[in-house]
Amino acid sequence: MGAALTETPPPPTPTFLKLSFPAARVLLVRMDRPKDLNAMSTDGQWEMDSVWKWFDLEPQLSVAIITGTGRAFSAGADLKEWNNSMSEDADPRKRVGNAPAFKPLSRRIGKKPVIAAVNGLALGAGCEFVVNCDLVVAAEDAYFGLPEARRGVAAIGGALPRLIRTIGLQRASELALTGRRVTAHEMHQWGLVNKVMARDQVVAEAVKYAEMIAQNSPDAIICTRAGLRQGWETASVERAVDLTLEREFAKLQRGENILEGLKAFSEKREPRWKPSKL
Repeated sequence: MGAALTETPPPPTPTFLKLSFPAARVLLVRMDRPKDLNAMSTDGQWEMDSVWKWFDLEPQLSVAIITGTGRAFSAGADLKEWNNSMSEDADPRKRVGNAPAFKPLSRRIGKKPVIAAVNGLALGAGCEFVVNCDLVVAAEDAYFGLPEARRGVAAIGGALPRLIRTIGLQRASELALTGRRVTAHEMHQWGLVNKVMARDQVVAEAVKYAEMIAQNSPDAIICTRAGLRQGWETASVERAVDLTLEREFAKLQRGENILEGLKAFSEKREPRWKPSKL
């Protein structure tokens, strides 16, 4: 299926992920360890790393969705693996808490947007994944939490500073310091969730968002997201604008899609987009 819808084959994902293509230019990534509540082992994280890199480079894809199989989005890191890595006879260089050689989804910068379709519990690293996604659709019975402090560890996957930017210091502190579970409706009120749906409609609603995005210029999607991310990640609003103008927008101006979009508008027809070269 991947070979038919993409120019390059997707990387192998034998242990953790299932890939599919629910709509044109849309990738669906499903975490698939339901018996373990989609907890992420180191091998699983490496699979995700290779998938996101491939997704950004694949010219026939513009937006991705991530969800989970079963009653969990993801329960976070595999704590059994983490515990084993801390034993006295384990190699200290391979401890789960060490800075990994890859950037997890919770710290991904990337070029293209990722939508979280939160089908159930999102705890620890699973919650951190959600915080760094571009849009979030959540099941009405889903809940979120950063229970790391209760386990003697800390949420070091990237969510803490990002939560400050999205929901503010006090709410971020409530989530991270208490370790309590927060409902999807609360997260919607706090501004982290775009829409709350019945569980069986979560992925379908995420696909609707993805289709709305994917119908736009591939160049404009990348440039617009870069501008949003610069504003989110940097202290200066004006510097964020300047960086986007100097980099992504300068490339967009030299591309084919801006010409096609303006011409299609003048000719009152739908644009015929080319794969992005940004």
